[in-house]
Amino acid sequence: MNYLQRLPLIPTIIVALAIAVMIALGFWQLGRADEKAELLARYAVAGDNQELVAWPGEDKEALKQRLYRRSKVVCARVTELSAVAGTNARGSHGWAQIAECELKGEGSARIALGWTRVPEGPLWNGGEVTGIVAPGPRLVADPPRAGLLPLQKPDPSELPNNHMAYAWQWFLFAMTALVIYGLAVRKRLLGQDAGRGDNAGE
Repeated sequence: MNYLQRLPLIPTIIVALAIAVMIALGFWQLGRADEKAELLARYAVAGDNQELVAWPGEDKEALKQRLYRRSKVVCARVTELSAVAGTNARGSHGWAQIAECELKGEGSARIALGWTRVPEGPLWNGGEVTGIVAPGPRLVADPPRAGLLPLQKPDPSELPNNHMAYAWQWFLFAMTALVIYGLAVRKRLLGQDAGRGDNAGE
């Protein structure tokens, strides 16, 4: 009897569908890798454009389009001041002074005001800030505010493009599933053949 005709129908259909899904996800990730590469190329030259863009706020699509461009906000009220680890424009490690702001009109923004060597920073009561839109989102003040030193400018090269690796992972999963299922079916069919041979010899 043909081995294909002896394959277990339902398990084979399930495994085939699973493999098809994995392969489709792999090709989807390849497409995403191309899109991400184009986006990173655009980010790489965004800093050369001095034209201001509107602050994207919580709009994720707007943020993706405006990352690493220059923007301006008016902080109407500072709701919180804090410090996080940060690097200055000369590469020295220290603290980035952060202000959480309610903006004039509506919305809010997280503003990296500048750099200090120690966590304690100056008080800042708000005002106009021009800077670079960075992931988060946050606005990295350029020039810095409140008498602080400039922070290292956001670098788009730090954004990973892992989609190619994800694509090959899905292809590997599909190949692994195919091999494992093939070995399992082969073992089962050989067992059935051996059983028939034993019965025939009796």
